Amino acid sequence: MARLRTEIPGPRSRELTGRREGAVAAGVGSVLPVFVDHAEPGLLVDVDGNRLIDLGSGIAVTGVGNPAPRVARAVHEQVDRFSHTCFMVTPYEGYVDVCERLAELTPGGHAKRSVLLNSGAEAVENAVKIARHATGRPGVVVLDHAYHGRTNLTLAMTAKDVPYKHGFGPFAPEVHRVPGSYPLHDGLTGEEAARRAVAAIDRPDEVACVVVEPIQGEGGFVVPAPGFLPALADWCRSHGVLLVADEVQTGFCRTGDWFACDREGVVPDLVAMAKGIAGGLPLAAVTGRADVVDAVHAGGLGGTYGGNPIACAAALAALDTMRELDLNAAARRIEATALPRLRALPDVAQARGRGAMLAVELASAEVAGRVAAACHAAGVVVLTCGTRGNVIRLLPPLVIPDELLAEGLDVLEGAIR
Repeated sequence: MARLRTEIPGPRSRELTGRREGAVAAGVGSVLPVFVDHAEPGLLVDVDGNRLIDLGSGIAVTGVGNPAPRVARAVHEQVDRFSHTCFMVTPYEGYVDVCERLAELTPGGHAKRSVLLNSGAEAVENAVKIARHATGRPGVVVLDHAYHGRTNLTLAMTAKDVPYKHGFGPFAPEVHRVPGSYPLHDGLTGEEAARRAVAAIDRPDEVACVVVEPIQGEGGFVVPAPGFLPALADWCRSHGVLLVADEVQTGFCRTGDWFACDREGVVPDLVAMAKGIAGGLPLAAVTGRADVVDAVHAGGLGGTYGGNPIACAAALAALDTMRELDLNAAARRIEATALPRLRALPDVAQARGRGAMLAVELASAEVAGRVAAACHAAGVVVLTCGTRGNVIRLLPPLVIPDELLAEGLDVLEGAIR
């Protein structure tokens, strides 16, 4: 259970915050200014001994646990053997193993190829590179409320201005934004929303790819209406446009399936992945149709740290953990426990989500901020999101004990009430 020994933040965290202010860039923010000493299943223990219930998982990263025993062992074993060679210089088996596993797990039974990278933004950017090279077209279509990363290209693809885009332009060209599916606010069926989206694309013959989050993350945990993704996929196929699924936040059991696209049988041409793939180690990937990915010339893809052997070892162990513990079923149990409680709360515009990716939309950013602050003061880590900042999002580790989840929901309910 959560246990607070001091106020939040405590004296040791405040002392470290003073050191941070003299050394760390002011532009690097933190949701909760407590410094973590160690973690337990579903808990973060700070340097003052406070035990905080973790409903954030490092933004959907530590779904398999923090620390995860199998991942920790694999990392120790690998670092004792070697820590780095750069796969582009001398390859190693772990990289190939991860690519084989991704070919097996990602949607579709077609031949696939993968490239391993470091971050979600890097995965999305490389997916666009591959799509442009394979199609010979420049255009990239993204949706309202989308979030795709913090590089120049992925900021161009991201919708939210503050804090992500403000003051950082100009951004990469040939990025075109169209409306998506936001059932709470547009009232459209999935097919209607898809028709509205594609009607806004002026020159399909100039579009390399449509990049879509199957459930939008930073934009507000927006679950599109049923039929939206399949209709978008059909339009892409009929126009020679590649469909890129940004599964950075939704992948690896987070939504109760290996990938969120699985729920409606959507098979993207390219899938961008990161976050939950490696149990907390920095790893990302693009997996896609072999003919599309292999259209890129030798040397056109890669990076010094991409597919680092330690991260690959962690990923293989994390994937084994997901299978062994059936974390898809665990995510569905979290949904079955939490979503009815969230939907029963007063003064909530909508409770929504899938699996262990859940949210409540509130009246304003000010209300959401007050709710989050009350949760933090009571020792529960929650995150906000939404283009207007008015959504509380929950991303508990998939291995969170039932009693901790219930306690965290009690605190959130009390804060909202």
